[in-house]
Amino acid sequence: MIDVLAAVKAPVIDYQGLAPLFALIGGSIVVLVVGLFPGRVVQRTLLPLLAIAAIVVAIVFSVVNWDPGQSTPIIEGALAIDTLALFMSILFYVAGLAAIVLSLRSRFVQEAGAGEYLCLLLASIAGMTVAAGAENLVTLFVGFELLSIPLYVLCASSVRDRDSLESGLKYLVVGSVGSATLLYGLAFLYGATGSTDYSAIAEAIGTTVDATDPLLLTGVALAAVGLAFKASVAPFHQWTPDVYQGAPTPITAFMAVATKAAAFAIVLRLFLHALGDVEADWAPALAALAVATILIGNVGAIGQRSVKRLLAWSGVAQAGYMLAGVVVGTQLGLRATVFYLACYLVMNVAAFAVVVARERVSGHGDDLESFRDLGRAAPLLAWPLTIAMLGLAGFPATAGFIGKFFLIDAAVDGDYAWLGIVIVVGSMISLAYYLRVIAVMWLDRTDVKLPTVPPRYVKPAAGWSPKADPKAQPEVVAIALVAAAATIALGIFPSPLFDAVRDIGGSISSLL
Repeated sequence: MIDVLAAVKAPVIDYQGLAPLFALIGGSIVVLVVGLFPGRVVQRTLLPLLAIAAIVVAIVFSVVNWDPGQSTPIIEGALAIDTLALFMSILFYVAGLAAIVLSLRSRFVQEAGAGEYLCLLLASIAGMTVAAGAENLVTLFVGFELLSIPLYVLCASSVRDRDSLESGLKYLVVGSVGSATLLYGLAFLYGATGSTDYSAIAEAIGTTVDATDPLLLTGVALAAVGLAFKASVAPFHQWTPDVYQGAPTPITAFMAVATKAAAFAIVLRLFLHALGDVEADWAPALAALAVATILIGNVGAIGQRSVKRLLAWSGVAQAGYMLAGVVVGTQLGLRATVFYLACYLVMNVAAFAVVVARERVSGHGDDLESFRDLGRAAPLLAWPLTIAMLGLAGFPATAGFIGKFFLIDAAVDGDYAWLGIVIVVGSMISLAYYLRVIAVMWLDRTDVKLPTVPPRYVKPAAGWSPKADPKAQPEVVAIALVAAAATIALGIFPSPLFDAVRDIGGSISSLL
């Protein structure tokens, strides 16, 4: 017995590499415990500050761990600490910070409990961090479920709102189907290759298992479908508009950027690393999904009056653009996808921050009617939304233009020039609804006609602020202005972000 115990070796754990996860998980436990104490100061001030502090600590450790060219496996290779995982994690953290600030005056936080709400939010971010660095199928699924389960509850956290409860239930049902599909796919991959480690799977393909093996290809297809549900890739996107509109808007903003980034982080690492040798089989299928997603998302957004539903359909189309970077399977495609995810984050945060501000003061909720004459009534809100719409449409001097140009360049370089043309066509179609939002804010009421929709899509105002004046909610205006400024800055001076994504490509060069 003594000899057996002596032969057992403890796993090698890099505690500095795990420090961001420790900060998030520790922060979630702290806010949950502190949330048991009553008092306005504790609930509305101390708890958000503790949650923000936990995320800031995670960001600091991520920056400290940043080492271009290095990929450090930890926990016996189950996780990787490289610049791809760290960069994607920073995107999750920024999205989490924005969600916390946008939630400060939201009624649903008090209904659900500030401690419980912040605990679930931090837990979801922790799951995204695990999924982004996963180098093992089991670790991938654990991170996938950890990011998903808290979101099911958060979508239904406005417990007195029927739409919010409906949103949570729909997301639970569809998310469970997506998770089950992904799990079946991962099981088939294990059955075909005999391993759960990405490196071992990559080595097995072409040696112990043929690249055309039916079991392997079935696993690839099921894994792609499961991840497509999470990334809102057509035709697995049907849940997105209803869930986005029904969920509390700060949670919608978080889901729109962080969940999509997490899904694409998984796709990039799984398909480009573990399944790179079967690219000839999955690339054409993903290319077809990209085309369908771009067209369906943009056409679906044209008839929307709810800005949240409009942004949901827009998010479907944006997922198609990003999928183009995965399809090419090159270093340039990986960098372009990650670059666009960062741009998408700042553009979407700016848009949703303005939606939060208008929902709280308008009887029309997130309907386009809430944004009538906003340029005259509240230019500090109208300008960020205008910049966000122009950026999402891909106008020059915005982050969206640089991001789409990068994706098109990657598509052409990877012999998918026709997919670059589809991106251009999709961007042209998107002008029909992005410019309509801008027109509603800046043009005379009689100059802009809005599509008609059933009354159920008009949501009543909810919040604490009784005033339409942006000064009544300065933190929301600040988030909108900062995100809009970042959208312009990345469109004019994209070099720092280019340098960061170049580091990402260098750190995982062995994967491609």
